[in-house]
Amino acid sequence: MAKELTRDSYLSKHVGDFPAEITIGSRRYVKVDDLRYGTNPHQAASYYKPADEACVIGDMKILKNGKSGLSQTNLEDISYALNIVKFFDTPACAVMKHVNPSGAAAGRPGESLKTVYLKARDADARAAFGSSIAFNKEVDQETAREIMSTFVECVVAPSYAPGVLEIFNDGETYKLNKHIRIIQCGDLSKLPRFTGEAKDEHNTIKVLADGSLVIAQPLMTSMKSVADLVPAEAENKRCGRQVSTVAATDAQKFDLLFAWYVNLSVRSNGVVIVKDGQTLSVGTGEQDRVGAIEQAIAKFKQKYSGEGTLQDSVMASDGFFPFEDGVETAAAAGVTAIIAPSGSLRDADVIKRANELGVALFHAPERIFSHH
Repeated sequence: MAKELTRDSYLSKHVGDFPAEITIGSRRYVKVDDLRYGTNPHQAASYYKPADEACVIGDMKILKNGKSGLSQTNLEDISYALNIVKFFDTPACAVMKHVNPSGAAAGRPGESLKTVYLKARDADARAAFGSSIAFNKEVDQETAREIMSTFVECVVAPSYAPGVLEIFNDGETYKLNKHIRIIQCGDLSKLPRFTGEAKDEHNTIKVLADGSLVIAQPLMTSMKSVADLVPAEAENKRCGRQVSTVAATDAQKFDLLFAWYVNLSVRSNGVVIVKDGQTLSVGTGEQDRVGAIEQAIAKFKQKYSGEGTLQDSVMASDGFFPFEDGVETAAAAGVTAIIAPSGSLRDADVIKRANELGVALFHAPERIFSHH
């Protein structure tokens, strides 16, 4: 008879029988910890780090624990959230839920870390309930108090200012967050960002249903700065040579790069709509590209609680547009600049339609599907 699932199942640790060391290929890994559970409470799990190597995540320090420790879902959300904020020199925050960002933000001049956090949270405050949050800068007291005002699973950052841990440990004032986990990660500059920086230890391993493995290089990007934004151009017999002629503003170029970096950690098919360094909405996991755009637009209308609008926003698409309808759907909602990879037989048709709609279109150097 199956064990009954209760609230205690989510708070208790389900320890399995995993070895202290494993070897994959020529690399030796040592167990860091037995996790609270895997993806669900009835699944045991452990996590490992490469032996004798410093790791940004594998060597994280648990400054405050709760719920009998971390689960696999917590670790995955932490990893993907750090995979977003690692790209930015300005203060950045990613709010992660079910291995997709519910919201992310990167600071503009003069914006405090608290403001950046609120922009990331309020992109989808409903989904942010019970999220894992990552920062690329030291967390201050003002931001900590705002975090504690709503339910949060985990916070991860490179450092915490004096007095911040006292706020996170104040279970009497913030009863909803009694079990919040506070984690200090390593130096985010050690994480690979761009094509060519990753090493063998960064390879991903996917286990198939029969135990077979797929080992793959990690998803990196060649987009290092706004200087890498290239106006789209293509040619076909139907409409000849087409070049994107609509200019994007400097602010939109920053937002396009930001949207691209966020989209690297969005499950495909994925689109990210951005304005002023804030995700307005994320469309993720759809089976068609227009569906992902429609989902993002609908989510903005239903769930966004910030101050931004879709008018003159930008959008990143992780795959090319097979037809003009993707650009048409985005433009109708107010998007006026888009970045997407090329590769469609109708690229020239899409560029022509974008010009007609007044949308600046840029071609990215690679596709960034993520089937995590």
